[in-house]
Amino acid sequence: MPETSTAIGIDIGGTNLRAARVSSVGGILERVSERIDRDADGAVRRIVELVRQLDRPDVTAIGIGVPGRVDARRRAVLSGGYLNLAGTALAERVERITGKPVVIDNDCNMALVAEIAVGAGRGRENVVMFTIGTGIGGAIVQEGQIVRGRGTAGQLGHITVDVNGAPCVCGRRGCVETTSSGMALARHVAEAGLPAGTAIDDIVRRAGRGDAAARRVLDLWVRPLRAAIDSASAAFDPDVVLLGGGLGKAAWRALRKVPALAPWYQYPVEAAELGDDAGMIGAAVCALIEHRTVMPPPVAAELPVLERPA
Repeated sequence: MPETSTAIGIDIGGTNLRAARVSSVGGILERVSERIDRDADGAVRRIVELVRQLDRPDVTAIGIGVPGRVDARRRAVLSGGYLNLAGTALAERVERITGKPVVIDNDCNMALVAEIAVGAGRGRENVVMFTIGTGIGGAIVQEGQIVRGRGTAGQLGHITVDVNGAPCVCGRRGCVETTSSGMALARHVAEAGLPAGTAIDDIVRRAGRGDAAARRVLDLWVRPLRAAIDSASAAFDPDVVLLGGGLGKAAWRALRKVPALAPWYQYPVEAAELGDDAGMIGAAVCALIEHRTVMPPPVAAELPVLERPA
């Protein structure tokens, strides 16, 4: 693969569809974004349009991070949440229309690849990551490889924190996504009578001044997240737990008010560095790695060692 090769990385979020042309060292060269189309066929059409906007002669491949359960080896979307792309033959359709080879994986796996390549996980071989945005996703790397199980693992947003809790899109109740996601935060804020759109950092400040409503919101949002982090840490014994996504840094700051209680769970928790860019960068990095071989083979599990972009 020439060092001048680039790839297009696409991140399908719960709210926004983001795409970027990314260099061979993980730097974003161009980017576009728009609100997500919740209709699967409409979303595929918008993905193709974003690819066309970013396509250049040096683009060798396309990577797509998909919410929900993905079998990356078979390039198959198994299920989704807010946008369900199961059964759309996503990779094949985009590949056929654009003429570029396509790799797909769970969006959180893509984000963690980026963080290990050029972000907060650089140099770590055992990492657990929660991505906190509209919903909550997760990814796991052990001994330098993405944990995939039979095809899709790392659904950390569906760790149960309350067996009698709110219904989740996965079909169960009380998943941490129902308590500690962006949508859950908005619900907690509304139920507490706080102004719509009140940011979590403002809630932390209010709670520190003794505001009872803010303290309740903080407790409802952060304590279940701490429980989920402790459960994931008990299962995977990571070097570090990263909090990414649009609310990752805010959640990391808020968690300092809710430390792990048991000695067994004293694992470092750090904010991811790449924010909403992580999914795009990771998708492009995976596409660049994959395109070194004949398409379409299984997605390479070994993570790249890249220089940080200037």
